Amino acid sequence: MAVNRVPVLKRCRSLGLDPVYLGIDKKSTRQLRRSNRKVSEYGLQLREKQKAKFIYGVLEKPFRNYYERADRMKGQTGENLMRMLECRLDNVLFRMGLARTRREARQIVDHKHITVNGKTVNIPSYLVKAGDVVEVREKCKGSERYKGILEVTGGRLVPEWLDVDQEALRGTVKELPTREVIDVPVNEMLIVELYSK
Repeated sequence: MAVNRVPVLKRCRSLGLDPVYLGIDKKSTRQLRRSNRKVSEYGLQLREKQKAKFIYGVLEKPFRNYYERADRMKGQTGENLMRMLECRLDNVLFRMGLARTRREARQIVDHKHITVNGKTVNIPSYLVKAGDVVEVREKCKGSERYKGILEVTGGRLVPEWLDVDQEALRGTVKELPTREVIDVPVNEMLIVELYSK
């Protein structure tokens, strides 16, 4: 399995991203030396795509597949793409506050700690639907790991499209998110322009 091993803060600096969007509360004190060259239109589009891929932890081929699926769906392609990325199981766990970062959420899913509607799911890219109940498995609930996670994520704001019971380590997807409630600093129209060339 391919893994992105680029240092997180370094990548955030180069993309002009705030690490908070990744669930990391560290700040880099280094300044990025920017040249005075004007960034081309293609450069802007590429940066937006790289931002989206980096935030959600998706590599190029799966990201392209998401784009193609979003393009075939009804509605705006960019909005569909962001909605699909937001509905990934690892992202939903992160949004619920059951993981500190999306990378940790991915690991939790990989280790078979999560059930969706009572069935164990170990695929981080599993797309949840409205009405799905996402829960930590009974035998994992007593783990020290989740106590530590809840201490860190206790004050995190849960999006309105999710209903979370942090004591029971479970949550329900009330509805699929709209673009207005997805607080990711990505201009999806530039990604659509890049892929539609």
